[in-house]
Amino acid sequence: MAQPPYHDRIWNSADGLRLHYRDYPGDPDKAPVLCIPGLTRNARDFDAVAARLAGRRRVIAVDLRGRGESEYAGDPMTYVPPVYVQDLLALIAEQQLDRVVIFGTSLGGLLAMLIGLTARPILAGVLLNDIGPVLGAQGIARIRTYVGRDVRFAGWSEAADAIAQAHRGSFPTYRAEDWQRLSRRVCRQEADGTLRFDYDMAVAEPFNLPPPEPPFDLWPAFESLAGLPLLLVRGAVSDVLEASTAIEMVRHVPNMDFVTVPAIGHTPTLEEPEAMHAIDRLLEAVDHE
Repeated sequence: MAQPPYHDRIWNSADGLRLHYRDYPGDPDKAPVLCIPGLTRNARDFDAVAARLAGRRRVIAVDLRGRGESEYAGDPMTYVPPVYVQDLLALIAEQQLDRVVIFGTSLGGLLAMLIGLTARPILAGVLLNDIGPVLGAQGIARIRTYVGRDVRFAGWSEAADAIAQAHRGSFPTYRAEDWQRLSRRVCRQEADGTLRFDYDMAVAEPFNLPPPEPPFDLWPAFESLAGLPLLLVRGAVSDVLEASTAIEMVRHVPNMDFVTVPAIGHTPTLEEPEAMHAIDRLLEAVDHE
């Protein structure tokens, strides 16, 4: 699928960082889609989503602070959800967006829930990609084994092989070309020709801190999305969004659309047929309202 044209744009955070997003033009009369990636990921994760939707609907894919083409923070302790939410609300205000549809992958979905708590009127709909108010302990432990490790690779094949070795359990059906494509989404090339993961390794510092006691209850944040067009996408072998949590989410918000993507872990790419059909239903519901 051909990559549609987009504009590289910048917005400024309250603490003076220059933050980057890809802006794909679309119908100005429809609520735009705001794509928010996961902990170590960037706007490139949503290339395929934009390819399907751009032209018909504006798509904004952000690099959170410290990722992709956004500036790195001087203080690692600003790599936390409340600050990310402030950054995103600043972008929404700058662009004078009345309402947005958030596609949130992993961390991005947590931010969508928090926006539901703090600024629900701006939400026209939400897609939660493999994330819920309870995080699977096994999945978080697995992520801690690699986040913040500044590994370098000599070339793209070496990067793809290393990523495949680390994540084959989440993508058991991936072939060599899939790992190559994934490596180009998650890595960048340095001036000396080596490759590294495309984020500030300091994002690991607050992530690896001991959890608060008592733990923060995210169920009210999730429940703040009730009544909106809402879609939950889960990878069938995900260790971050466990099946029991997904079932409980459906019980709490019965109007939510819920699809499971087979043979995928954390996280689906949203290019899978099950996800694409569900996205079409979500946006149809948004436009109907």
